[in-house]
Amino acid sequence: MPATKLTTRQRVEYRVARILAALPPRLQLRLSGRKQVVVDGQRLEPEIQLQLAMLERQGAPPMESLTPPDARAETRRSAAVAGGPALPVASVRDLTVDGATGPLRARHYAPDEPGGPHPLLVFYHGGGFVIGDLDTHDSPCRFLCRHAGVHVLSVDYRLAPEHPFPAAVEDARAAFAWAAAHAAELGADPARVAVGGDSAGGNMAAVTAQLAAHDGGPAPAFQLLIYPVTDSAEHYRSQDLFREGFFLTESEMDWFYAQYASEADPADPRLSIRGADDLSGLAPAFIATAGFDPLRDEGEAFAAALREAGNTVALRRFSGLIHGFFNATGVSRVSRDAVVEIAGATRALLATVAAERETRGRGRFRRAARV
Repeated sequence: MPATKLTTRQRVEYRVARILAALPPRLQLRLSGRKQVVVDGQRLEPEIQLQLAMLERQGAPPMESLTPPDARAETRRSAAVAGGPALPVASVRDLTVDGATGPLRARHYAPDEPGGPHPLLVFYHGGGFVIGDLDTHDSPCRFLCRHAGVHVLSVDYRLAPEHPFPAAVEDARAAFAWAAAHAAELGADPARVAVGGDSAGGNMAAVTAQLAAHDGGPAPAFQLLIYPVTDSAEHYRSQDLFREGFFLTESEMDWFYAQYASEADPADPRLSIRGADDLSGLAPAFIATAGFDPLRDEGEAFAAALREAGNTVALRRFSGLIHGFFNATGVSRVSRDAVVEIAGATRALLATVAAERETRGRGRFRRAARV
């Protein structure tokens, strides 16, 4: 079903955010109350700096001080504002897919484009494995559907602490298997079923791609990983640089981990996919990171590990952005521009997958003709 309409308060917050985002950069910096923030040779986008200042002035309680149900409710509210009015696509419908232990809610977005069948992107939302749902990521899923020209199947996997590790990744693997088997029924191209996700969802997409490539598959045709969680066993420099003041904080990440994986081995490859024994033979990947994100360095380290294993990887750092930009297309011009670029790269790379498949098919036909 389409996203719910904004309340009066949410519409006001949305309009104010849009006005602030449209101000000249110098005025945005002045209103933020600080000179332009520069860290690690990177300049924080002025509109992002102003948004962070406004969040600080609102004095909302930190995520880790809330109960998981309250944190989920607040995330749904803020996501509705950040995403803005629902972007139209050809159709949106709710359905159920197979999870690891039973049915899961899912939402299918169909593109309004000629031709086809178009690829299918199985999408896992972010939220630290604790928060997030189909509605919090309705806006970015619509955005990918419309601008990348893909079917999107958003999966509502089980959340912690009610369902701790490895419930989420087990659901992700099962849901991808269901999608691969039912792609044609969704109107999509069965030969181009991809995985994608942001943050914790990026972890699940990467883990699913690796598992499917080595457990008999079918394996995804492409991976879209947006500031993914890839390594819980190592400490990275970006975690120190951006531990406070840039939306995602160290204490919040610690809270997420405690809810999801407090009893797990941090080196388990389903938590720390960068350390998996075998990363060879995986689908091409597009990895997006944000310059002012504690997760920046582990995402880029995973890109390097994939390349070292012989995989095709495109890495793009959006140096002036923060964690969460993927959900802010409705209120942030620079975030919207970044997601447009990500959608364009997804479209292009999935078209390349189709071209390579066609080339291999012609090669097999020529070989058969010579026999």
